[in-house]
Amino acid sequence: MKLPETKGAILHEKGCRFSVWAPHADEVYVIGSFNDWDKTAHPMSAGKNGEWTVDIAGVKKGDEYKYRILNDGKEYLRIDPYARRVTNSVGNAIVWDPRSVAGMEPFTPPPMNEMIIYELHIGTFGKEEGEGGAGTLEGAIRHLPYLRDLGVNVIEIMPLAEFAGGYSWGYNPAHIFAVESDYGRPRKFREFVDEAHKLGIAVILDVVYNHFGPSDLDLWQFDGWSENGMGGIYFYNDWRAKTPWGDTRPDYGRKEVRDYIRDNALMWLCEYNVDGLRWDMTAYIRNVHGRDDDPGSDLAEGWNLMQLVTHEIKNIRPDAINIAEDLQNNPYLTRRPKDGGAGFDTQWNARFVHYVRKNLIAADDAHCNMHEIHDAILHRYYLNAFERVIYTESHDEVANGKARVPEEVDPGSASSWVARKKSTLGGALVFTTPGIPMIFQGQEFLEDDWFHDQDPLDWSKIEKYPGILQLYKDLIALRKNSGGVTAGLAGQEVDIHHLNNEANVMAYHRWKEGGPGDSTVVVVNVSTHAHQDYAITFPAAGKWVVRLNSDSTFYDPEFGNFGSSEVYAEAGGKDQPPMGNIRIAPFSVLILSQD
Repeated sequence: MKLPETKGAILHEKGCRFSVWAPHADEVYVIGSFNDWDKTAHPMSAGKNGEWTVDIAGVKKGDEYKYRILNDGKEYLRIDPYARRVTNSVGNAIVWDPRSVAGMEPFTPPPMNEMIIYELHIGTFGKEEGEGGAGTLEGAIRHLPYLRDLGVNVIEIMPLAEFAGGYSWGYNPAHIFAVESDYGRPRKFREFVDEAHKLGIAVILDVVYNHFGPSDLDLWQFDGWSENGMGGIYFYNDWRAKTPWGDTRPDYGRKEVRDYIRDNALMWLCEYNVDGLRWDMTAYIRNVHGRDDDPGSDLAEGWNLMQLVTHEIKNIRPDAINIAEDLQNNPYLTRRPKDGGAGFDTQWNARFVHYVRKNLIAADDAHCNMHEIHDAILHRYYLNAFERVIYTESHDEVANGKARVPEEVDPGSASSWVARKKSTLGGALVFTTPGIPMIFQGQEFLEDDWFHDQDPLDWSKIEKYPGILQLYKDLIALRKNSGGVTAGLAGQEVDIHHLNNEANVMAYHRWKEGGPGDSTVVVVNVSTHAHQDYAITFPAAGKWVVRLNSDSTFYDPEFGNFGSSEVYAEAGGKDQPPMGNIRIAPFSVLILSQD
């Protein structure tokens, strides 16, 4: 894979070619460590469509530079918008040698129905307690074997493009082509991806194209021009610029801005060998206010941009995955561009997380609505169940006034019995429901604090809650059909064949082809009461073996170890399905299948 020729600093045998878009500039110069920052030593030549270029002999990798732009007598010193590396968000660009993925280990990501996504934040995942500063890519690499052992086969990384300061979630990109300098050099991210691939783990990267900045933003009035006191050539300069994160929405109608975003998306695939992109809040790319009920604010140019980039990605990497975070339950995000869709493969599913979390944190049984959980399990955009990513925790769901599920369940007592039971029940729903399952870093060992970019993961909880960690490992193994007896959990099909809203009990059948080793029955009890000799139907008569009982003391010594180990389903009468009696503990899940 080779990235199409782009702007920026491109090294060659004799030096470096610099290219920058500044259509309103009167003069442009390159100043840098190679010319002692001489303001006039290297003028650039104006070309078509506002592009300025110059070749400078002797420039080498590691040299620092900036563009000096003159407009109407005013001087602007700007970091290269295409810089692959910067000293920091308000420092200098660094000449870097963008490399194709040639030489990196070839890798094929798992098919969508087999994906297990783990969302992580380099600054907190890649840091040990007591270490100074933000976590690093080097630190994150050390934890990759842990993720392999957990069973994860896809990592989704929160944005690591250069942002303002040393701590951030990453959703305030200052320089979208540069790897965050506090996390490590570009080559370290290449190493991270390579090491993940060697362990069988795909890498998906969050990208932010609904806004830039808003702070430390050299793109702002880049060449001195603007209208209405707004952002200039890279941004809308009217009401369309407004976002919840500042008036910094890119102007999707400008070809150069569209190319800039396309080139960035392709860079991550072509230079770092990532396996896909997760687009932050696409609702604000396609609509000024991020809503489907406000068609007067739709941005057709934004929709077209998404179509363009997802199409280009598929041309270069057919196996790469495009994920939208839209949260409006709009099915057209995952339709093909030729059918009017945006071309994404899948999208974060708001209905699942909102319905499931709402009922997990319900104060008592009477406030739990099993019909909403029913809808969360069955919801899909079209026929393909894997057009949605399902989860109970994500960076958005555990911050901004919200907390981890255990804390939401029992505020101030996130390690209590009920918090452990309900949070693991939520995890079991994630891994047994049709869709692509995702967990957020630390969820698997009962991390209970709200997400904060300066608070590293508490890795000591692995030793404190080894059983909870094992429960997640077992859920993932069943989802991946590691034992050869639960293939249906990665299938398209689901049938909720039992729903008792008074008892808060539900049972559903998952299958791919059907039959022993495939058909899997999941029984869910979302109540404070255990059930003995509880009758439900089964897809087939005979012995059904419990592959997982979330109430097992193997997972927590304070759990009750109550529940069936096997169930015999008796054939019913004419036109009656087989019936069997199960035992299930409070706030628990049983997963059963036939040999």
